[in-house]
Amino acid sequence: MLPAAKTSRFSLADVLPNCLDALAGRTGRLGLSPVTHAVVVLADGLGRAVLEAHRGHARTLASRLDVDPAISAGFPTTTASALATLTTGTLAGQHGMVGYRVLDPASGTVINQLSGLDTLDPSHWQRMPTLFETSVASGVRSVVIASPRHRDSGFTHAVLRGAAYRAEASLADRFAAARRELAAAGPTLVYLYVAELDVEAHARGLDSARWVAALESLDAEVGALAADLAPRQGMLLTADHGMVDVPESSQIIVPPELLAGVRQIAGEPRCLQLHVEPGTDPDAVAGLWRDSQGAKAWVATRDEAIAAGWFGEVDDAVRPRIGDVLVAARKRYAFYADPDDTGRRMIGQHGSLTPDETSIPLLRFGAFA
Repeated sequence: MLPAAKTSRFSLADVLPNCLDALAGRTGRLGLSPVTHAVVVLADGLGRAVLEAHRGHARTLASRLDVDPAISAGFPTTTASALATLTTGTLAGQHGMVGYRVLDPASGTVINQLSGLDTLDPSHWQRMPTLFETSVASGVRSVVIASPRHRDSGFTHAVLRGAAYRAEASLADRFAAARRELAAAGPTLVYLYVAELDVEAHARGLDSARWVAALESLDAEVGALAADLAPRQGMLLTADHGMVDVPESSQIIVPPELLAGVRQIAGEPRCLQLHVEPGTDPDAVAGLWRDSQGAKAWVATRDEAIAAGWFGEVDDAVRPRIGDVLVAARKRYAFYADPDDTGRRMIGQHGSLTPDETSIPLLRFGAFA
């Protein structure tokens, strides 16, 4: 049986719509109290499980763990897909950001969704209006606070369009910018992006001293900002996905026979998306993978993955972007077609359907607590 992509009642797609409800004076499905200002802090890679495991290093965040249920990240558990889900309120089958690396059916090339969208029209590739765009009609100011290096990227134009961009390099400066926005008049939605945990996890792992230090810094900033919130100001902390550490001994170099008939490999090491040559039967390719790697991965054809609800409702225009065969790693494995792939240096990884990757926190502070 294939696992479900959504394992909690709520998901990332519910976060911003409920914040907008609160800013409009409505109590939405999440039960958020009406506010004048809403702040959403997204800590890249901070899954619920790894936060639980390190709760002694995050007293402010840990104070909410036992009262605030986890939500689902959606699928694939990768930043490009998850942030589009957050900012559009739709799942990947609608917004079209169906992975880290995705096939462009028009050109036949595989596009990196984070760094390669400048080669496309981001406003059409990511197909849905953002909630920042639609909130303008209701008089809500929308502000994004993130690194200067992302300000003009194609990915930013795809998923953050409609919001004013405040570029701040350091974590402390980003939280200082959030304080300034909380002093602004009128209903305001603030999205603050934290990359530091994800960066350290990829490079050094989830138990490294550098990752723990980044968690402690985030916890201190969240605690200080929570203490400064006015009575009608609320803050949520969530993540785009969780992570697992993949040791070198669990890196699987894909045997050539499993790539017979495969013309393009998209996705990422913990969730390969295989596009097959015309005339090649996806069921046959999936069968070979199940026989060889079925204990280490969930293997599904595109039709099976869609039927299982992995991508939510899938629009006809999005369907060809999804691999003909998907290989989603179980446990702590990762798959590489090229033994010289520089990605093999990464320790912390994500993309698949394990609970460590799909379960993320949604912690409430201020008027939202």
